[in-house]
Amino acid sequence: MRTAAPPTDLLATTPARRTTRTAPRTAPAPAGRDPFIDVLRVFGMVLVVLQHWSIPLLSFADGRISTGNALAAGNAWMITWISQVMPLVFFAGGAANAISRRSAARRGDATPVWLAVRLRRLAWPVVPLAAVWLPLPHLLLALGVPEQPVLTASRLAGQLLWFLAIYLVAVAATTPMLRLNMLYGWRVPAALAAGAVAVDVLRFTSGLDVAGLPNIALVWLAVHQLGFLYADGRLGRPWVLALGGYGLGAALVAFGPYPLSMIGMPGAVSNMAPPTVALLAVGVGQIGLALALRRWIVSFAGWPGVSRALGWAGDRMMTLYLWHMSALFVIVSVVVVGLGISTPAPGTPAWLSGWPHWLLMLALAMWPLLRGFARFETPPAAGPYTGGTVRVLVAAALVGLGLLTLTVIGFVPGVAPVAGAGAIVVGLALTGSSRGSSRGTSPRSPSAPGSPGSRPGGRAGRLRVPSPR
Repeated sequence: MRTAAPPTDLLATTPARRTTRTAPRTAPAPAGRDPFIDVLRVFGMVLVVLQHWSIPLLSFADGRISTGNALAAGNAWMITWISQVMPLVFFAGGAANAISRRSAARRGDATPVWLAVRLRRLAWPVVPLAAVWLPLPHLLLALGVPEQPVLTASRLAGQLLWFLAIYLVAVAATTPMLRLNMLYGWRVPAALAAGAVAVDVLRFTSGLDVAGLPNIALVWLAVHQLGFLYADGRLGRPWVLALGGYGLGAALVAFGPYPLSMIGMPGAVSNMAPPTVALLAVGVGQIGLALALRRWIVSFAGWPGVSRALGWAGDRMMTLYLWHMSALFVIVSVVVVGLGISTPAPGTPAWLSGWPHWLLMLALAMWPLLRGFARFETPPAAGPYTGGTVRVLVAAALVGLGLLTLTVIGFVPGVAPVAGAGAIVVGLALTGSSRGSSRGTSPRSPSAPGSPGSRPGGRAGRLRVPSPR
């Protein structure tokens, strides 16, 4: 049963643009497909995968695998100011969620109905991942595979889910945050950024990284909120955003306590976990740069071959994100563990000449995973959700708790991963139609991409992560 939104519902309309003498603003995002968001989503997820596949420095000896980070060498940190694309992914997700929620409001779908659909699309692809990885460590250990590499892979396979856990919070908060956006505009991300500054001050003056945990919400919600402003056509002066964001980021790492790299490095303070104001500043710079190039990006997305490629990739983004580390583990188990071949030192001729071959092997390992698991991008058909607000919030809490458990513990043998996967399954069950309601196709909520997607040439609004939903 759908609840019709009143005509004056703030969510059903895009705010009128005020006529001012200030910056020219971007046009409001299209109500359905937005090729700019399509490109950002695919670009973000592909770059995440490319980075995860390229940076490990691996060796195996005495039954143990040793790991390092290729971007920790020399001035390679500069690459992370572009390659750390999670701010772009959350920005694209904010735009997608704004478009999707408003489309649902115009159709008369209440927030619980919309949230149930989004929750199913976000969590369902995790089910086959858990179904494979929960028994896999037990099987490998029983076959005599050394314990330390198995446990390392089992933990890393779950750590990827951090993005989905945080993106779930952003999705659940979309309706109230959209209302704040309609009322206060730029002041909302500004307030979130101010909160992030206060958290960083506490973190770095106390020396306790745990004090920075509130920034997991503040930083990512601030970037997500910028996506709302883009959807409204209220992001102007992109070059000011680009230069201001990157300039502030440079000042913070030059004169503040922040490390140079925008990704976590072994044994160093991290700008990423938890996120810092420096990462937020660089994220604003990335968004400004993308907006400055928007006209060319949209034109590029319109090329027939590119459009088809975006459509193909868009339906497989969640699968690529969730399974790309599994492909890495397959190749590592053969090359590094089985054959004893260590990764060359980064930047050397051996590393540079071997890198394309390494990526080719990983792509070949990824292909059957894409073929086998892309079918889970779309959840099973379900009748319209009729369970109300409390039930869908309980479902979101259970899915979030399950994702968080698997993020922290991974799929190492034990009770906790099983409980985490069980919480996700129960949460998904709660998003189904109530007993006795008619069955049918689950309602689709249009949008434009977690979390780390929509098909650029077809259905709009299926943001998949990572990259990223």
